[in-house]
Amino acid sequence: MKKGAEKELLWQSRFAEPFDREALLFSSSVDVDKALYQEDIRGSIAHVMMLSEEAIIPVEEARLIIEGLEEIEQEISSGALVPDWEDEDIHTVIENRLKEKIGPIAGKMHSGRSRNDQVAADTRLYMKRAIGELGNALKGLKKLLLEKAETYRHTIIFGYTHLQRAQPISAGHYYLAYFNMFQRDGERLHDLYKRVDISPLGAAAFAGSTLPLNAKRSMELLDFGGLFRNSIDAVSDRDTIIEFISACSIIMMHLSRFCEDMILWSTSEFNYLEISDAFSTGSSIMPQKKNADIAELVRGKTGRVYGDLMNILTVMKSLPLSYNRDMQEDKPPLFDASESTISSVRIFTKMLKHTKLNEERLAKLTGEDLSLATEIAEYLVRKDLPFREAHRVTGKIVTYALESGTALSKIPLETYREFSELFDQDIYDALKPETSINTKQSHGSTSFASVDEQIKAARSGLR
Repeated sequence: MKKGAEKELLWQSRFAEPFDREALLFSSSVDVDKALYQEDIRGSIAHVMMLSEEAIIPVEEARLIIEGLEEIEQEISSGALVPDWEDEDIHTVIENRLKEKIGPIAGKMHSGRSRNDQVAADTRLYMKRAIGELGNALKGLKKLLLEKAETYRHTIIFGYTHLQRAQPISAGHYYLAYFNMFQRDGERLHDLYKRVDISPLGAAAFAGSTLPLNAKRSMELLDFGGLFRNSIDAVSDRDTIIEFISACSIIMMHLSRFCEDMILWSTSEFNYLEISDAFSTGSSIMPQKKNADIAELVRGKTGRVYGDLMNILTVMKSLPLSYNRDMQEDKPPLFDASESTISSVRIFTKMLKHTKLNEERLAKLTGEDLSLATEIAEYLVRKDLPFREAHRVTGKIVTYALESGTALSKIPLETYREFSELFDQDIYDALKPETSINTKQSHGSTSFASVDEQIKAARSGLR
């Protein structure tokens, strides 16, 4: 907007008194919705083209409007045109600037269109773009997880339940667990896209228009896959925003769990993995510190995205049909959740790429740990001892190992036979981590053969 130009609010003609400046500042959304300027201009161009094709406005006037809008997009992109809060919102910024360029003809741009279906269209166009970006970021992460699973498929790590060492597993199996989580996230976005890809243009304020609008043509010009069915629902629905932020929240939850593993496993107490220095920070007072700050920040941003979900749910929970100004508050949580989630997925992927497992330490720990106790119980089951009895015998052996400070694989055979006559020399084969893993026969298990099959299936189903 030109310096010193009088600001004009698009709806003010009905009012005798000017809008209070403090009220305008309170209600202005331009600092937030300026992010939609490209979508807004694209939507306006499509609407004007449709108006021209339907002979609602002259072809030459449509040409002037479209050329002006294209120039304005360049002005905003280059920084030559800076939105001002006094313009109320980005739509006013664009229309007032267009009026400066081509005069009163600019007002014909709004023929048959309300701010309500205009904003709804802009928001859906933004969400289509955001879903694409987030989907691509997730695909990059999933590809990396498959690479990690391939690289470490024969590396043995501890599997945990209740944050206690449970059983030895293939590290590839671990990475594939997260792959499956993020695969479902991608499927959720893919499914959501169908509901976002609906054009609301032509619904007008909420009841439609007396002008012969061609809503289907507007849909085609904006590359929407479908058209709204009910004009009231078209402008008052925010389900897709809620669903998108919900999908973002689940993605962030998965990232946060992964980050928690990495934070714990990178400590000196665990020392299972090493995060590159490029994604770690130090202490301002303790020189020895190496902190997993990037992982911690991603974990922290999860709460922020959860807050965005509660924000939009609370805004919408008691709104009567159809449009209400409260809905202006849908943009901050939408933009924040989108930007936070996309950036988190991208930086996490980059960090994970530069993270290595401490294979030597893991091999030593898994070979001597009590997590092989389940193998003793199943060994006895294979000798035809009922599982409950096998569990009882194994529990006593674990107690002995703890009290004597002896690894399960180091307990003499005669000692094993004191607990049960069923033990023989082959018990020591069962107490090797590799044997524990490779004897797993059930579907989707951690055996090396199963992991190889899972990797193959994951590659073929990658989306």
